Amino acid sequence: MQFGLTDEQEMIVSTVRRFVEAEIYPHEDAVERTGEVDPDVAAEIKRKTLDLGFYACNFPEEVGGAGLSHLEFALVERELGRGSMALTHFFGRPQNILMACEGDQRERYLLPAVRGERMDALAMTEPDAGSDVRSMKCTARRDGGDWVVDGTKHFISGADHADFFIVFVATGVDDTPKGPKKRITCFLVDRGMPGFTVRDGYASVSHRGYKNCILEFDACRLSDAQVLGEVDGGFAVMNEWLYATRITVATMSVGRARRVFDLALAYAAERKQFGQEIGRFQGVSFQLADMVTEIDAADWLTLASAWRLDEGLPANREIASAKLYASEMLARVTDAALQIHGGMGLMNDLPIERFWRDARVERIWDGTSEIQRHIISRDLLRPLGS
Repeated sequence: MQFGLTDEQEMIVSTVRRFVEAEIYPHEDAVERTGEVDPDVAAEIKRKTLDLGFYACNFPEEVGGAGLSHLEFALVERELGRGSMALTHFFGRPQNILMACEGDQRERYLLPAVRGERMDALAMTEPDAGSDVRSMKCTARRDGGDWVVDGTKHFISGADHADFFIVFVATGVDDTPKGPKKRITCFLVDRGMPGFTVRDGYASVSHRGYKNCILEFDACRLSDAQVLGEVDGGFAVMNEWLYATRITVATMSVGRARRVFDLALAYAAERKQFGQEIGRFQGVSFQLADMVTEIDAADWLTLASAWRLDEGLPANREIASAKLYASEMLARVTDAALQIHGGMGLMNDLPIERFWRDARVERIWDGTSEIQRHIISRDLLRPLGS
């Protein structure tokens, strides 16, 4: 790994950062105040991203994407992490799992998503199936030549804007020595299909305006043409295409931590108490030193995991380590930044309390910290036969 960016990679960083500062920051207060993204603002962000050539930059050139490497895309996500997720959602990064589309699916789902004509949402989590995906109760059964889907999904990010959904459901059960084991299949489901309803989800303290929704299936009929990958092959599709979502959480955590650190640093250099800037007090200056050290460590850990993917090296443990450390680092950094700001840090006149609230969810979604520790320890112990 080269410990430095190429000129092209530096250009990617500066371009995306300028975009976030010019097109995202000015609208953040309105989103925080209303909990909504103005449709005209969303459309404008999307249009400008397309004009910039960065829409679907995580997809290869042969399908119309920018063809960025894993490392380059991590740099994009890091800079987007500085801005409100509700707004950067329209920068447009469709789920890579759409690369599993075949035949007519490419024209119906993949290519329109890459061109920005249709937006997708990933639906996996259920009220009783979070980290334990195989415990899902949303099922699809055969009826004639169709599949009939019944059940509920929740915590579905981006569902309020999605034109179609990538949905994982149980399609059978196998008896194994360790007990029943559900087979999982992935389906592509269009908004508005009979028996399929999208409704508002829960009010969350993290990422206002970036909504979660509830999906309800009541005898929703799907054809074989809507199966993504193979029947009962949902885990194979998942493992091939969804592993890198944890890098996204890690990189965006780093970007957000950089922004909140910059605010804390500036405040420590300006705020005076007892006749001097508070940054001169060891209690504050040492916090700043710890903050930037942790941010740098998370940054390099994350970029290294993306680099391993580009090199074709095993990266599951490294990605889990990056997601674990970066998300927990963000919690510590935002808390320290709030402490440095004192009472004003808790007031919504400043964005510090927003970053503090937003940081909490990063240790939960895309695999909790506990799941990441399980992945890491399993990878370490398996070669020893344990």
